[in-house]
Amino acid sequence: MTRQVVLDTETTGLSWEKGNRVVEIGCVELVQRRPTGRHFQRYLNPDREIEPGAQEVTGLTLEFLADKPRFGEVVGEFLAFIDGAELIIHNAAFDVGFLDNELALLDAGHARLRERCTVLDTLELARQRFPGQRNSLDALCKRLGVDNTQRTLHGALLDAQLLAEAYLHLTAGQGDLGFDIAMPGQNLAARPDANAMHALRRIVHADVTERALHADRLARIAAASGGRCLWPEETA
Repeated sequence: MTRQVVLDTETTGLSWEKGNRVVEIGCVELVQRRPTGRHFQRYLNPDREIEPGAQEVTGLTLEFLADKPRFGEVVGEFLAFIDGAELIIHNAAFDVGFLDNELALLDAGHARLRERCTVLDTLELARQRFPGQRNSLDALCKRLGVDNTQRTLHGALLDAQLLAEAYLHLTAGQGDLGFDIAMPGQNLAARPDANAMHALRRIVHADVTERALHADRLARIAAASGGRCLWPEETA
């Protein structure tokens, strides 16, 4: 069984080396490249100021986070959710660096993320597929046809859900097969799976008139090209 966890974080600033902390973790679980409906999301009290730029893009304030748990209070749940999975992260160095720093600050001997999980960086995948283009999450969503109209602010869970869908499009186009990610409140189990969707598709055969028109069209193409059409008459 292939288990993946699409992960995103929001932080008080851009550098954990300068003391910035994680304020939100969002994770979405995929099994066999399909969403299971399981997710992990926590807001965190960072015990420090939020830089203006970070507050602007997330909309999070110290007042809102004041009664939220600290990282050490949720670390057990978080590690249980991700352990053994392949982590799918956009610009992985950023999130992994912050989370490894949070683990180190606990001074509890926790292993670093890459010792617990493999990590796949979708930013690197996007750069390989679309060299020289903008490959932010918003740019990927627009390019791959993922609806990100709800993303007026950055949020870890929402961004993880969008990234999961973008990842499926980016790697195999499976987001087009009904595997898109359910937002909170949606009943994923009530949605038809790919087999059910296939069973509901109606097969429409060409009637006699349509087949005759098709044959006439092939004949005219052959006459115009001075030879036979690429399609054999049997397909008409």
